[in-house]
Amino acid sequence: MSNEATGGWFGRLKSGLSKSSQKITGGITDLLTKRKLDADALQDLEEILITGDLGVATAAKLSASVADRRFEADVSADVVRAALAEDIAEILEPVAKPLQIDASLSPHVVLVCGINGSGKTTTIGKLAKQFKDSGRSVMIAAGDTFRAAAVEQLQIWGERSDCPVITGTPGGDAAALAYTALEQAKAAGADVLMIDTAGRLQNRKDLMAELEKIVRVIGKIDDTAPHSVLLVMDATIGQNAHSQVEIFKDIVNVTGLVMTKLDGSAKGGVVVALAEKFGLPVHAVGVGEGIDDLHAFEADAFARSLMGLDG
Repeated sequence: MSNEATGGWFGRLKSGLSKSSQKITGGITDLLTKRKLDADALQDLEEILITGDLGVATAAKLSASVADRRFEADVSADVVRAALAEDIAEILEPVAKPLQIDASLSPHVVLVCGINGSGKTTTIGKLAKQFKDSGRSVMIAAGDTFRAAAVEQLQIWGERSDCPVITGTPGGDAAALAYTALEQAKAAGADVLMIDTAGRLQNRKDLMAELEKIVRVIGKIDDTAPHSVLLVMDATIGQNAHSQVEIFKDIVNVTGLVMTKLDGSAKGGVVVALAEKFGLPVHAVGVGEGIDDLHAFEADAFARSLMGLDG
């Protein structure tokens, strides 16, 4: 990636994370403006990190690391933020993994989960376009058969990216549609098949049954499918993201996360908490509506942006 492209993305990421950053960095600056970094201040630092949605365990780990660095008592807020950014990047580095498509699978089946309103459908469209732009052939299955808006949205993205969108009858069987889509993708020699799914958590049993059936049915054609299971989550939900990961992990084998709407949230620190707790790959993060606003997750860029530092 060119420096210009990276700089452009870093600027968007920093801007997108500004609400989250201001909440945390403002607290750190206020804390250290008139106080020394003593035991009480370290306790307050931990609380600032918790209110920034980094989670209790992660906040304790980070504040302990600051203590271990044995800074001078009159250390500046900037130095502490830089140290925190280093430690956060270290937590995030193991999970910063772009979604890798295996061209030998023909197609690589990507099952996409997430509750309604998480940005799931838009994420599918953006990823499909990115895959297509990189030279891969992509097909999309509109598996959220109960939401006409989701189907229409995917059809728009399909037209934009020149990717066929396979649809069924409204309210029809999502597993049957996924089966048909995989048959068609195999026949067409497609590189990638992305399958949208419903996200109705009101009745978890229905959702669980539907997702389990999709996995079971496509397994009749390819017993290794789905090859990737993405969970798309809206960053504005903060700590509720933990329960969403637990719920979907109970239903399907989630292999990676995509975090959307970081630009609308003061809770971007939850990405760090999720990395620490679950260790699931974070494939991409979104900071806007545009195609270029969904980008491969980069640990150092995210950590520095969260701490309000320049790239």
